[in-house]
Amino acid sequence: MRNPVLSRRQALVGLSTTAILTTLAACGTTGTDESGGGTSSSAVAVGEGDASEVDVVTWWSAGSEKEGLAALVKVFEQQFPDTKFVNKAVSGGGGSQAKQKLAADLAAGNPPDTYQAHAGAEIQADIEAGYLLDISSLYDEFGLNDAFPETLVDRLKDSEGAIYSIPSNVHRNNVVWASIKVLEDAGLDPDSPATDIDGWIADMEKVKAAGYTPITMGMAWTQLGLLESILIADLGPDAYSGLFDGTTDWMGDEVAAALKHYETIIGFTDKSLYTEDWEPAMQPVFQNQAAYNVMGDWAVAGFDTAGLTAGTDYTYFPVPGTDGVFDFLADAFALTDGGPHPGGGKNWLQCISTKEGQIAFNTVKAPSPPGPTSPTRRRPSSPSTSSPPWSPSLRTPSSPPSPTVLPCPPRPPMR
Repeated sequence: MRNPVLSRRQALVGLSTTAILTTLAACGTTGTDESGGGTSSSAVAVGEGDASEVDVVTWWSAGSEKEGLAALVKVFEQQFPDTKFVNKAVSGGGGSQAKQKLAADLAAGNPPDTYQAHAGAEIQADIEAGYLLDISSLYDEFGLNDAFPETLVDRLKDSEGAIYSIPSNVHRNNVVWASIKVLEDAGLDPDSPATDIDGWIADMEKVKAAGYTPITMGMAWTQLGLLESILIADLGPDAYSGLFDGTTDWMGDEVAAALKHYETIIGFTDKSLYTEDWEPAMQPVFQNQAAYNVMGDWAVAGFDTAGLTAGTDYTYFPVPGTDGVFDFLADAFALTDGGPHPGGGKNWLQCISTKEGQIAFNTVKAPSPPGPTSPTRRRPSSPSTSSPPWSPSLRTPSSPPSPTVLPCPPRPPMR
């Protein structure tokens, strides 16, 4: 049976190869190609056409993600009652199953009207293949250049200034979630987490000695998320970013030390969870059987579903060594070139970018809306750190765990 956990060598090769190839592709493209990639051959304005329905592909098919989508659909149906929402969500793999089916449909010339992706360079290949439309004009039409932070909009642009997606949220990835009972049973103070990876490993040793699983980890994308956070912690954000612009040596001693830390930490995990998605992999933390899990801020919805309370049942803090770093990703939606209902696709993009749509979605799924909306989005109470997962003052963006892709300099990495 193939080992479902990434080895140090696999992780290093996977991260570096993807980063190099993607960065070169991003630097060498303008968002169009000789065959007209990324631009529509039609003179019709973007989003003009059939609005009778909209086919939407996402991986929000279970748990809090499914609930958040349902809340968003309710707003959509109020805003666009004449457009039928067709849910084409695909389950599994943190989006990997949805991406596989989507890739096949796009290649076969059978695109949905719109689909979910991580904003930034992750959609570069689809742009180059001509699958997506430049929706910069919608940013003007919807007033998004004023509603969204300028730094976010800049990171969504290609080298020609074109934009191909609209974000529905902003997540923080480098967050540790911990069982207060397990920490206390191990003699650890939940309000005083370790400040670096060495200290965190020492705490895990104490958890193991107390008879608990120190840390849980799921399938490959969660493994890469943990690795990313460890690299940021050990290298610092500047040297970490340097891995993708050539200023930091992938074969250097600092990277080797970080990979050794990663190897040590995965040695504390439960191997039976390596094929599980993020929420099942966090169950031992919910059930006070394990101490830690590293997961994005969307995990709070899982604790809510389990009936757990921050500060009483669980605590959270930045991955040790990353305090002050906001390693972010943004779920976004793109408009396909050749989708059967372009008007419906435009209506969906407008809905996800409105204040009402973003509040409805983000109060359930728990990230931060990308635009200024409302302070009513859900946050855990009684935080145990001065740097809560949603603090907008800590936005030092980094690159995604899977795949690891960075826009060209001078734009910072975009998850």
